[in-house]
Amino acid sequence: MVNGEKRQIFVVEDDEAVRGSTRALLEAQGFGVREFANAEAFLDATAERCDADCIVLDHNLAGLSGLDLMLILRAKGVTTPAIMICGNSGPLHDRAAKAGIRAVLRKPLAADGLLAWLAEIFPEKQ
Repeated sequence: MVNGEKRQIFVVEDDEAVRGSTRALLEAQGFGVREFANAEAFLDATAERCDADCIVLDHNLAGLSGLDLMLILRAKGVTTPAIMICGNSGPLHDRAAKAGIRAVLRKPLAADGLLAWLAEIFPEKQ
């Protein structure tokens, strides 16, 4: 919490079950969560301002990919920390790093891996 308010994590994931389980995990850790089913919904909802403290997003979204979304956000000057989740992260790491993505985690998502990166981004939560 910062000044009594929960840190807000925006989750962009097109798989409803994964999105729901990620929400449950994050809320259990005391985070506020806002969900988006695709990159376009995220961009529509945050057109005026992106007030997320962290973005957790899938790479293989229907429509714009997670990496495409982050490149658009970075071009707009959004510096919010991001964690990308993907099925096969091989060559994605370098491209993700250039887009300012803090970590690329593989599916199936391990809760402890996500929480470890969030602890690095938000050390006051420990």
